[in-house]
Amino acid sequence: MLLRSDILTEADGEAVAVENPEGAGICLFVCEHASRRMPERAGNLGLDSDALVSHIAWDPGALDVAKRLSGMLDGPLVYQRFSRLVYDCNRPPESPAAMPERSEIYDIPGNHGLTDAERYARTAALYVPFHDRVSAIAAARSARGQSTVIVTVHSFTPVYMGKQRDVEIGILHDEDSRLADSMLKAADGGPYRVERNEPYGPEDGVTHSLKLHGLPDGHLNVMIEVRNDLIRDEVGQGVVADYLAELIAKAIDTASQ
Repeated sequence: MLLRSDILTEADGEAVAVENPEGAGICLFVCEHASRRMPERAGNLGLDSDALVSHIAWDPGALDVAKRLSGMLDGPLVYQRFSRLVYDCNRPPESPAAMPERSEIYDIPGNHGLTDAERYARTAALYVPFHDRVSAIAAARSARGQSTVIVTVHSFTPVYMGKQRDVEIGILHDEDSRLADSMLKAADGGPYRVERNEPYGPEDGVTHSLKLHGLPDGHLNVMIEVRNDLIRDEVGQGVVADYLAELIAKAIDTASQ
């Protein structure tokens, strides 16, 4: 069993990374599935190399887009440094999806039969520091009199369980749809197929970070999903980030009125 102190070695470094923490812009960007890196002592969870580079391990392109948005809109960015297969920081500890035993077509042997102590260890080492950092940055901004909009950035695979997904950008929300409504309205007639709560929605348990950091304090909030074939290279990442930056800024102005 891996105890709390054993999950991340000194060589692994911190569980969470922050860029532009003092950003003066209104957005606080969050990227929960930024990396496919495995902690040294987690090994490969019994998966082969194909699985470990696939979308089940991370959101390809999401971090690159989030970094561009952070720069263009001058907002802090908090992102996870390890694979969501070890702990999915967009799921609460009690959720089976936090440490999934299966993802799409892949069985994950290293997540089978985890004891309560092992689940606690992963939660304490990965989930808690991540969300503590988001909360601390939001609280510091509030103390300085800065308004905050929570924007989480994700990507999704074009084909899931053999089914093609036509949506290109998903605008997701939980109970508070103010910002999502404004973004969808601003996106109407634009270059991408943009849809509400697609390819996932609140019923799939994907809005945990919004519920944790957006709803309690009334912050405008939204989750963005980008189909990952659109952001597989720097050119695509730049084009999508430019589009999203303009969409977000326009929608915030409208939603705040």
